[in-house]
Amino acid sequence: MMAADQALRCIAADDALLVLGKPPGLLCVPGRGEDKQDCLSARVQALWPQALVVHRLDMATSGLVLMALSPPVQRQLSLAFEQRAVHKRYVAIVHGLLMPEGEANDTWQTIDAPIAADWPRRPLRIIDAAGKPSQTRWRVLAHNPPGWPGCTRVALEPLTGRTHQLRLHLAHLGHPILGDALYASEAIAAAAPRLMLHAEHLALAHPQTGDWRAFDLPAPF
Repeated sequence: MMAADQALRCIAADDALLVLGKPPGLLCVPGRGEDKQDCLSARVQALWPQALVVHRLDMATSGLVLMALSPPVQRQLSLAFEQRAVHKRYVAIVHGLLMPEGEANDTWQTIDAPIAADWPRRPLRIIDAAGKPSQTRWRVLAHNPPGWPGCTRVALEPLTGRTHQLRLHLAHLGHPILGDALYASEAIAAAAPRLMLHAEHLALAHPQTGDWRAFDLPAPF
C-alpha cells in the first residue's frame, strides 16, 4: 500500500462543507493504537476545528470525501447518504477482461449480491443470501488500459453503502481489484503498488441552498 504522506487536498470549501481529496493509505478517522491516530479527520480538524465526519472511504481507497462544518449540516448530509440522495462514482482497475452481458461494452450492468460480516475473519465481509441487500452498477471503460495489459478499467456506482462493497462485489464477479490485499489472491494484490480504487465523483443537493453541486477528482492511475 502506498504511504499516506501525500499532501491533503481541499477540492472545495464554503460555510457549510468541505470536499477533500484523500490519498490512499490514510485512515478517514482514528483507529485503535498510537500508530493509527494520523487520519484525514485529524488533519482536516487541525485546519478547520469544527469539521465533522459525514462518511468514510476504506483506508486503501483514494478520492473524494465530504466533511460538514456544523452539526446541522452533518445531519443533513448523513441523511442524504442514508437516503441514497448523493451520487457517487468510482473508477477501478480489475484483474482480467471483464465482459458485460450483451453486445454493448458501454452499457451499465448491476451486481445484486447481499453482503454479511465474516465474523470469524472480521473486518472481512462475505456474499451471503442472509446478508444485507447490496447493489453495485458497473460499466467497462477500457480493456487493456495503458500499463495494465490483461486488465479492465471500470466505472462503479454503489447503490448501497456496505463495508467493502465494491471490493467484494468485483471479487465476486471473478475480477478482483488490483492491489486488493483483502479479497484478491496474493499475486493480484501484489500486481499494483496500491488498491486501484478511487472515488472520482460526488454530486448532491447543497445542504444550505438546495442547488445541485458536482465535484470531480480524476483518478491518479
